[in-house]
Amino acid sequence: MNKLEEELAALIVRELNLEDAQVETLSADTPLYGEGLGLDSIDILEIALLISKKYGFELRSDNPDNQKIFASIGSLAAYVAQHRVR
Repeated sequence: MNKLEEELAALIVRELNLEDAQVETLSADTPLYGEGLGLDSIDILEIALLISKKYGFELRSDNPDNQKIFASIGSLAAYVAQHRVR
């Protein structure tokens, strides 16, 4: 994983108290839903809020690309890299 992917993985694990997840075992391809981290829609809302505060842009619930954006750690990191306030 690149630096941003590692940062996001650590943020997600820490802030959502994912006791079973070890950042070192995650990859850019780790899905956020289902078999990956097993997050639900409430968890995704929490992640969106965390990203908004940390990276200075809003992830909107009505974005038609949300399924793609939140598919994996890597896809989320790619979206953050494109939209974060520098």
